[in-house]
Amino acid sequence: MEAVAQKDAIKGGEFLIRETEANEIFIPEEWSEEQRMMAQACQDFIDKEISPNIDRMEKGEEGFMSSLMDKAGELGLLGVSIPEAYGGLGMNFNTGMLIADVMGSAGSFSTAYGAHTGIGTLPILYYGNEEQKQKYVTKLATGEWKAAYCLTEPDSGSDANSGKTKAELSADGKHYAINGQKMWISNAGFADLFIVFAKIEDDKNLTAFIVEKTFGGITMNDEELKLGIKGSSTRQVFFNDCKVPVENMLSTRENGFKIAVNILNIGRIKLASGVIGGCKEVASLATQYANDRKQFGTSISSFGAIKNKLANMAIRTYATESADYRVGQNIDDKIAANIADGMEEQQAKLKGIEQFAIECAIMKVHGSEVLDYIVDQGVQVYGGMGFSEDAPMARAYRDARIARIYEGTNEINRMLLVGMIIKRAMKGELDVMGPAMAVAKELTSVPSFASPDLSKPFAAEKEVLKKLKKAVLMVAGKAAQTFGPKMNDEQEILMNIADMVIEIYVAESTLLRTEKLIDQRGEAACELQKAMAQVYLAEAVQKVNNAGNEAVASFVTGDELKVMLMGIKRFTKMDPVNTKELRRLVADIMIEKSAFPY
Repeated sequence: MEAVAQKDAIKGGEFLIRETEANEIFIPEEWSEEQRMMAQACQDFIDKEISPNIDRMEKGEEGFMSSLMDKAGELGLLGVSIPEAYGGLGMNFNTGMLIADVMGSAGSFSTAYGAHTGIGTLPILYYGNEEQKQKYVTKLATGEWKAAYCLTEPDSGSDANSGKTKAELSADGKHYAINGQKMWISNAGFADLFIVFAKIEDDKNLTAFIVEKTFGGITMNDEELKLGIKGSSTRQVFFNDCKVPVENMLSTRENGFKIAVNILNIGRIKLASGVIGGCKEVASLATQYANDRKQFGTSISSFGAIKNKLANMAIRTYATESADYRVGQNIDDKIAANIADGMEEQQAKLKGIEQFAIECAIMKVHGSEVLDYIVDQGVQVYGGMGFSEDAPMARAYRDARIARIYEGTNEINRMLLVGMIIKRAMKGELDVMGPAMAVAKELTSVPSFASPDLSKPFAAEKEVLKKLKKAVLMVAGKAAQTFGPKMNDEQEILMNIADMVIEIYVAESTLLRTEKLIDQRGEAACELQKAMAQVYLAEAVQKVNNAGNEAVASFVTGDELKVMLMGIKRFTKMDPVNTKELRRLVADIMIEKSAFPY
């Protein structure tokens, strides 16, 4: 796939202070034929191997999940983004996200798949030496070996670097003896290889190790009895004098925490794409049920309240998809630029992903909460049947809940993304303070009454977006000025600011995708997409307004508070939109198709 046109290099987080053009982003409608064929092969695998056997998987039938992984490996689905030199298909980052997207409808298998192809394999691919990659990645790419990732401990969840697992060098200097306990380890029950994080002696930071199951000294508890994703293997893993050869240290001593952080960035954006398939599946099932279910002599899909739910499912999925692949292509373009500048390939990939860590956190939060919303509404559309295990919504509802917890809780990710913006601003990597100061001055000036050029697509909506960005710059700038280094202690305010940032990024992505589609296909052919983009923006404006008001009211007082509240009102002003009719337009298309609308 060719890189998307860029007027200059796009930096992570820069969307807050610059206007992005539609031709600068990638949209899912631009997938190549090869990428579409890969996605179809993935869907065919789900239809043939998983959907008919969902009960076997959910009951945890011994060996079944492992056999599915074997079959996925045979089809090349475990090595999509792994270079051909190590047995993979060598496809780009965004294609890997597309496959994660399709896998999102595969229930518990998507967790096993993601744990293996992401956090289980990528640490070795990105940080391993050539010998380690040849020895292990080649096996993982084909599914000959399955991988697990051992980071979390009973007393170290979000604070991963506080782990107590120890690695002690032997007297002859040939191996490390690892002792400790890990928990919530996906794929543990059938993994051949573990990425294990431990501290050597009194080190401040973790070190990572590649641990083969055959090294010995590894025991496990029984499978966890979980709320959802019941078909995936999740166990506690104990290391008791597990002897690991010194050559199996991954990267360098004390570099484990950095490995964990960077791999989690990948996990976050892959999770965000991984929810899309599930969202579409639930929306389709809910639409079919609403068409079939009769009450008061008519299908419940004809009722306005049900149409509202169906439309919102499609709108929020469309928005998530728009923003997610925008990030994915940004990452691919940055990787390509890094390689062109002479950077080694794996380092180029790590730096490309790291550059967009802010957007990775944004999408993890947004995608997981959209999935939660959609499965909740799916249960509601099904009514009493939604609460029954005989219908698909109960499993979807249970499975979705973990997405807001793993890869870093949404609370942690909200604070993290704002913290990264502030940190980059302080280091001069992101000029946020200049625009924030300009907005502060604008508060006391006479507002402009100039009208946008309405001959341009979405001109009015883009003016709304510009003002929304001013709202978050105003709130974030004032908060940074007020609290300084103690800003991290103001978690409620950080989460308010994060909510503003998230809605702005997703709303902008949705508008840009729709604008690009209109340019390619014409406005008449994009009535559905235009309606979805307009509704999403209207909702985003209200969310930004609410979060902004709540934030400033918590730390500003007196006349200054009045000025800032007026500023938020000015910056979140939007002409009324008939969202009821727009949602009905979306719902009617879904009802006619009896499926997701595009």
